[in-house]
Amino acid sequence: MTSKEKCTLVCRILSSKKAGDIVYIDVAEKTSLCDYFIVCSGRSTTQVKSMAENLEEKLQKEYGEIPRRREGVREGRWAVLDYADVIVHIFNNEERDFYNLERLWENGKNIVRYIEEE
Repeated sequence: MTSKEKCTLVCRILSSKKAGDIVYIDVAEKTSLCDYFIVCSGRSTTQVKSMAENLEEKLQKEYGEIPRRREGVREGRWAVLDYADVIVHIFNNEERDFYNLERLWENGKNIVRYIEEE
């Protein structure tokens, strides 16, 4: 699976769990850390935790993808799942507003709002 395919798959899984304001940022030309950052929001710590756990379970069971690292899932304020070429950030709304992670990486051309295709 390519990085772009993995990115789209992750966005689709998050969207199915009602993640809010999903964006993906192509950072391949900016860092060797990964190819894509995905950022989305949950309305509560429970939803953030649920989305992270669901994503991790689906990617492992259906695609054999296991995160290299996972942080913050238990607390549900800001969960990070590192899939090497794709790093997923799931925030509760307050944390996302505070950190505004997108602005650190976007240059106006590399950020895309994910809209699920019908």
